[in-house]
Amino acid sequence: MQQRRFQRRKFCRFCAEKVEFIDYKDIKTLRSYLTERGKILPRRMTGVCARHQRSLNESIKRARNIALLSFVEK
Repeated sequence: MQQRRFQRRKFCRFCAEKVEFIDYKDIKTLRSYLTERGKILPRRMTGVCARHQRSLNESIKRARNIALLSFVEK
């Protein structure tokens, strides 16, 4: 008989902190939502809500365009 592991429910960090705008200049925060290869992590892995995931994607892409983040990590 298999035991079920308790998995903690993921929550949106931005909703918990009541963040209204995700700043594209905040590289430290944005890096935690990227893989080591530079890809944007999906919602199911990070636990971010849909509204904040959309603004997170937008701010990551803005930071890439003005060279604050690289497109590809090597």
